[in-house]
Amino acid sequence: MNRTVACVRMATHVPTDMDKEYVVFKGILIEKDDAGYRASLQHIDEAQLPEGDVTVRVSHSTLNYKDGLAITGKGPVVRKFPMVPGVDLAGVVETSSHADYRPGDRVLLNGWGVGETHWGGLAQKARLNGDWLVPLPAAFSPQQAMAIGTAGYTAMLCVMALERHGVTPSAGEIVVTGAAGGVGSVAIALLSHLGYRVVAVTGRTGDADYLHGLGAAEVLDRAPFAVPGKPLGKERWAGAVDVVGGHVLANICAATRYRGVVAACGLAGGMDFPATVAPFILRGVTLAGIDSVMCPRAERLEAWRRLAMDLDLSRLGAISHEVGLGEAIALAPKLLAGQVRGRVVVDVNRV
Repeated sequence: MNRTVACVRMATHVPTDMDKEYVVFKGILIEKDDAGYRASLQHIDEAQLPEGDVTVRVSHSTLNYKDGLAITGKGPVVRKFPMVPGVDLAGVVETSSHADYRPGDRVLLNGWGVGETHWGGLAQKARLNGDWLVPLPAAFSPQQAMAIGTAGYTAMLCVMALERHGVTPSAGEIVVTGAAGGVGSVAIALLSHLGYRVVAVTGRTGDADYLHGLGAAEVLDRAPFAVPGKPLGKERWAGAVDVVGGHVLANICAATRYRGVVAACGLAGGMDFPATVAPFILRGVTLAGIDSVMCPRAERLEAWRRLAMDLDLSRLGAISHEVGLGEAIALAPKLLAGQVRGRVVVDVNRV
């Protein structure tokens, strides 16, 4: 064939269905228009991906409480439409113009507003700001990293906050609320592995065997904690990890020992905090706020380094279970209703 003719044919090539296999991927897309608010599994063209200097071929994501709110529309999580939810992802760099990443690098991401203002991980591809990524620690497979996910990374930030304020295993008991959820499950596993005596508080006392298996020394019913209590209670807790908020957080603070520390990282029970200043000015209790979304990179890297060192990976099987991308939408309302235990890993290539 004449070389000139061949070049012309290449230049005028019309894309076929075979070509589209390389640029179309599956993902959950949330839309809001005159027809209402809805989340559906769709074929998405790569040209629709948002701006970013790194494109990741995603292998696994997760289903977090925030993702449940986004998918169901029960909370004002999504700020732009359409939106791919998923605050977590793990995968391999496909293309990059970022100085720190090259094609083939294994990476993960937690937070930074993905799934809220920027397309997230519940799809087979993501285009992101490379500054948001961290290298996937060699200790973890992508599936294991997502079994930990934002929940486990947040739990590690809570543990680091307790340590930073001087709470050691010898200081006394650590209480973990929302214990059967993702953050609570990993927090119990971490704290027990580090030698702390952990008391689990849960609204699902039927999960007691599960919580004891993670390392909880005692399991308490959430009900007494979820009602108005006294400004100060009997001193018990040297520290706490709270994901519930509301009356639960207020009662935990009221029963925290002198100079104890409460790491607050969630609002599953509401945003209000019906407490008094008594624990803080009479007992010197510290209420440490934990934000995993905009946490500085150096602290993220340290949290993942510590997870690789301090988390017993043999417990991940008990903490997590895996679903396919197509199952995530139906699972979201169950997660919000407290009917899902531990962590949900989403294999985005299993639809």
